[in-house]
Amino acid sequence: MNQPALSTAGTMEAAEVRRVPQFRFLRRLLRRPVAVGGVLFILIVYMAGILAPLIAPYDFDKADLHNTFAGPTGDHLLGTDRLGRDVFSRLIWSAQTTVIFSVFTVVSGSLILGVSLGLISGYFAGRVDNFLMRAADMLYSVPTLLLVLIINATMVDRVKDLFRDVEDFTGVGGLTRSGIPNLFLLSVALSIFGWVGMARLVRSQVLSLRETDYVLAAKAAGGSTPRILFRHLLPQLTNLMVVAVTYSLGAVALAEITLTFLGIGVEDRPSFGVMIFQYAGPTNVRAHPMLIFAPAIIVALLMLSFNLLGDALTDVLSPRLR
Repeated sequence: MNQPALSTAGTMEAAEVRRVPQFRFLRRLLRRPVAVGGVLFILIVYMAGILAPLIAPYDFDKADLHNTFAGPTGDHLLGTDRLGRDVFSRLIWSAQTTVIFSVFTVVSGSLILGVSLGLISGYFAGRVDNFLMRAADMLYSVPTLLLVLIINATMVDRVKDLFRDVEDFTGVGGLTRSGIPNLFLLSVALSIFGWVGMARLVRSQVLSLRETDYVLAAKAAGGSTPRILFRHLLPQLTNLMVVAVTYSLGAVALAEITLTFLGIGVEDRPSFGVMIFQYAGPTNVRAHPMLIFAPAIIVALLMLSFNLLGDALTDVLSPRLR
């Protein structure tokens, strides 16, 4: 007697799940094996970075001068480098460097600065828009790499002194030794220039949304400007921001690897760029190929995964496919 009713209820629940936007988005994304593979690889790298202190077999600077350039063994899965440091462990700690740098830079630059300034510029328009966009044009026109190099060279000692003062005041040791001051300075320097792209994207959307009926109704109802910006306009930009943040994470991760390859920024902790630079010579490639191929392959797959995921998100979140 109750079986048909239960079956009908189950069907209605399944239909309700399919109508929820988040479930529709996940279903469309799961139909793309390439995108799923990209997500899994990104999650593996980022989780390895987050859990590095727990899963890395050795510390990143633990050297064994009696076991240099060793091949893969049970104790060292990918062998050791010229100082006897475990290559596999250094890859995991390098992933942590990339995770810390990319997440902090994207959150502070693209999300906080870019989204906020884009909302303000598009909503108020007029003089506010002209001022912010001209500032964006100025930042976009300057050579970013050169300015980051100048900022890093002139400010790194002051930032390290600041972190030493924080260590003395709080009693928390190891901040300076961990290389956090270098990552912090480099991330802030890139955040100063990294908000421009996101701000322009958000501004272009807000300029068209500010005249829609629901925004005009919110104004007529006496809604405050922050409420209109962050309660009514910001949710309409979610799809755009998801795609932009995905590409930004990949771009910032590549920027960190490139800068460390050039010797800018990270000094006291491992990085994929440093590992590639140290063994990029033809002699090392022939004698110890694992030392350069291991980080290079991870970097190539990580960048490919971000690009594939970004392309998939663009298609999945496109209004034409809803």
